[in-house]
Order: sequence, then structure tokens, then C-alpha cells
Amino acid sequence: MKQETINEILAFTQDRDWEQFHTPTNLAKSIVIEAAELLECFQWSDEYSLEHVKEELADVFVYCIDLAQNLNLDIDEIIMEKMQKNKEKYPIDKAKGKSTKYTKL
Repeated sequence: MKQETINEILAFTQDRDWEQFHTPTNLAKSIVIEAAELLECFQWSDEYSLEHVKEELADVFVYCIDLAQNLNLDIDEIIMEKMQKNKEKYPIDKAKGKSTKYTKL
């Protein structure tokens, strides 16, 4: 994650004095709300507006970054930790080419 991007998001929030509203609970709710708006881009059809998808995906990312910052989490670190767990749960020899949940492999 580029620090420049994180700084831009933090400055946007600080300039508007919105930190007071950015509790972990509120940010988690906002992530789900924005993810639902992203899903709405694909509702009823496989046709979608790439521009609309980009905007909604960016909203999800922004709230995720806000939450990570609020909780003092290193984004790259938590992603790499999770990827390691995923590798253990989904070994290539069992998971390759399958969409099966790890508990069923």
C-alpha cells in the first residue's frame, strides 16, 4: 500500500473533522454498506458499468484503510499474514481448480 494513498485518505478525513465518526464499529458498518453498493453494480445482469464498479470498490478500500489506520494495523502485514493462512488452508495439491471451501477439501 502506498503511503501517499494512505496520507490522502487520512487528510481527507482530518480536513473534514470526521475522525469523531470513524469508530471501528462505524467503519465496519460502512465497509459492509459500500460492499453492498458494489454488489448492486452486478444485480440482475452480467452487464455493468466499469466506472461505477471502480467508484464503489474505491469506497470499500477507503473504509478498509480507515479501519486499519484506526486500529493501528499495518495493511501489508495483515494481508501477508492472511495469505499465509490461506496457503495453509488451501494447499495447491488439494485446491487447484476447485472452488470448494477448505473444510471440504
